[in-house]
Amino acid sequence: MKKALIIGITGQDGSYLAELLLNYGYEVHGIIRRSSSFNTGRIDHIFQDIHENGNLRLHYGDLTDAGQISSLIYKLQPDEIYNLGAQSHVRVSFDMPEYTSNVVALGTTRILEAMRHSNKNMKLYQASSSEMYGTTASPQSEETPFHPRSPYACSKTYAYWMVKNYREGYGLFASNGILFNHESPRRGETFVTRKITMALARILAKKQEKLYLGNLYGKRDWGFAPEYVEVMWKILQQKNPDDFVLGTGETHSINEFLKTAFNYVGLEFENYIEIDPRYFRPTEVESLVADTQKANKKLNWKPKIKFKDIIKIMIDADMRKLGLEVIGEGDKILENKFPNKWWQKD
Repeated sequence: MKKALIIGITGQDGSYLAELLLNYGYEVHGIIRRSSSFNTGRIDHIFQDIHENGNLRLHYGDLTDAGQISSLIYKLQPDEIYNLGAQSHVRVSFDMPEYTSNVVALGTTRILEAMRHSNKNMKLYQASSSEMYGTTASPQSEETPFHPRSPYACSKTYAYWMVKNYREGYGLFASNGILFNHESPRRGETFVTRKITMALARILAKKQEKLYLGNLYGKRDWGFAPEYVEVMWKILQQKNPDDFVLGTGETHSINEFLKTAFNYVGLEFENYIEIDPRYFRPTEVESLVADTQKANKKLNWKPKIKFKDIIKIMIDADMRKLGLEVIGEGDKILENKFPNKWWQKD
């Protein structure tokens, strides 16, 4: 039985990845931060009490604590480590640049150091980000230079290069997955896509009247999160470590997202949207779109779910959570394209 350690297991990607690896027969360990309230909602359906002998184990830890991270890695000796932990909200990183750097940049260095001193046979997947490209020309590939435009993107860029340096300098199996935006019903409620679909469901339920947003004209390459965690696993099954860009190859604006989402339920979004300057970033990233030729060829991967399908899936899920009658097109898309889906819960 292979053993995996997921750092950031309670996030969107971590929860889907945990389900995937359990489905593949792994013993899965996850690191969670200590809090006065439970923050394990995305994995409660797969977590069993330690006394029930389940294959999922949770450990308290924090990427800012080198001793704790090193101790866990040394004790567990995992075959694979997936570093998905981060302060991942780009806008918030402008308000908390030092903390963001400590977690995202130095946190990755702490993992690499622990691997170097523990067991060189471990494999590391590092969650890099399309935000590292910033203002570079689209489409962006593995060869495109970086121009980060936020503390979050700068921190991810530092982590990316540390992974390459430890790979080349110490022979570690450490790979970067440069993932473009990926969404799902488990996306955090402060991220713009989920903020929109959740607000739309609340508007339909008469629980909200307005949705406040910032820049509507930024363009992103949006994919479906469950598909992307499958590729994370594939990257660590390669013979040699490498770096891969993952995305759909399409770009759409937030304005398009709004229009598509509101049209799905028969509403005009202009009647419900207000612009709040507080949500604008000091430096914006205008357009990101992935060039995935390398991943298509080496990993034999192409995404099944794209822009309009993702929106329908997310809206159906948010409507269901509020007890509304679901339109159902999103559910049909999942049934058709993933008849034996391995994840267990929206």
